[in-house]
Amino acid sequence: MSQLSRIQTIGLVSVLVLIWGISWPIYKISLNYTPPVLFAGMRTFLGGLGLALFALPRWKNIRFQQNIKIYLISSLFNVFLFFGLQTIGLTYMPGGLFSALVYFQPVLVGLMAWFWLGESMSVPKSIGLLLGFAGVAVISVDGLGGGLSTIGVILALLTAVSWAIGSVFLKKKAGNTDPLWLVAIQSMIGGLLLTGVGSTMESWTEIVWNVPYFSGLLFGAVLGVSTAWVIYFVLVRSGETSKVAASTFLVPLISVMASTLFLREPFHALLLLGLVMIMLSIYLVNRPVAHVVKPDR
Repeated sequence: MSQLSRIQTIGLVSVLVLIWGISWPIYKISLNYTPPVLFAGMRTFLGGLGLALFALPRWKNIRFQQNIKIYLISSLFNVFLFFGLQTIGLTYMPGGLFSALVYFQPVLVGLMAWFWLGESMSVPKSIGLLLGFAGVAVISVDGLGGGLSTIGVILALLTAVSWAIGSVFLKKKAGNTDPLWLVAIQSMIGGLLLTGVGSTMESWTEIVWNVPYFSGLLFGAVLGVSTAWVIYFVLVRSGETSKVAASTFLVPLISVMASTLFLREPFHALLLLGLVMIMLSIYLVNRPVAHVVKPDR
């Protein structure tokens, strides 16, 4: 895949960070009117279906038989586990703090990409990845010290692990797949699985078909699933996975601020310190270095 220009990369990352950042409080509001697994399944399936209709002129690029393993594994980690665990976890914790814990993912991606893909891991990059997570931890320290749900914390970390595995897997295995069809098919497969599981565990009668619910469903299908994941995969496949992941450290900042503004979730003074640490981490991860360390094979 051709490399993106610096301006293209900055633009795509900015849109991605904004979409993912505001998605947490939006989903948190919608979850007041719907069971979590059904909500995750419907928004991912509808997002994948809409993207498939858009990608129909490129149907020859599906190569289903050739790429079936990639589609299934990506569906498991990037949709079924990621969206399922994420949506359930949001019912146990404030959206801003939950997103902060999920963004342990960039550290995991950096480590996995170094060991599995052989990407560079300099000392500054290592410090930057750890410093970025430390910044996220600083932002949420007040909440973590206030007796958060243990189940919520575990679900957040499992969400981060599933996302990291899925991201690095795609970087290693999905080079010849069409990004539009990859997102569409994995979303439809994962969405159907989530909807099926939700139908057995939850009740459709619990859904309140009102404006907040439909707003979250529409946002998730159009922007949170289709648009965001296409942008993410384009970025991942055009550069180093760990650099792309590090840029998304800004997402929990936006999420915390949006959740504080619209949901009146707690705001603490350590937010500024966390922001400074996160910005420094992005600089360290992206600065060019002459000497790198490779993992032993």
